[in-house]
Amino acid sequence: MEIAENRNENIVILSLVGRLDSNTSDDLEIRILSRIDEGERKFIIDCSYLDYISSSGLRVLLLGAKKLNNIGGHILLSSLQAQIKEVFECAGFTSLFKMFNSKQEAINYLNNPH
Repeated sequence: MEIAENRNENIVILSLVGRLDSNTSDDLEIRILSRIDEGERKFIIDCSYLDYISSSGLRVLLLGAKKLNNIGGHILLSSLQAQIKEVFECAGFTSLFKMFNSKQEAINYLNNPH
């Protein structure tokens, strides 16, 4: 899996490419937790090119979300392909994450008070 990191003002955008599974989830965990430790509070996980997610991948996203919720931060998901969205639905995670059809919708959400 590849992780491309970009910024939109104070938002960290992590674009995932490939498979997020037990072999790759540690890389994402390190990336998210290190950015939180550096003071980042707004994250978008762009799933446009994410082909597969396992329970290990779900665990990392949940870990990041819990840590951010405790400090007033946000982690949003964007551009989920049908098979990825189905995994979130089956795991009961759709109520835990705000999901957006596009990266821009997620950016707009974070940039507007709610």
